[in-house]
Amino acid sequence: MMRNELRAKMIRVCDQKIATKGEGVGLSFYAFFANKNDQPELLMEVATWWIQTHKLDHFVKAKVIRDMVNAGL
Repeated sequence: MMRNELRAKMIRVCDQKIATKGEGVGLSFYAFFANKNDQPELLMEVATWWIQTHKLDHFVKAKVIRDMVNAGL
């Protein structure tokens, strides 16, 4: 189960990427974090959701991720 604050952040980042780069933009789970590892617990939470739970590829369309998060997956 992912924290609500993290879900909101993922949706916000996906919306921003789609708005600036278009519907076809892909991203990795690193897109939700700064280039420094200052939130290791959150990073692992997203990595677990992305890799172990959903077995997603490294890059996935932002629209797909946003729809999955909105659906509560």
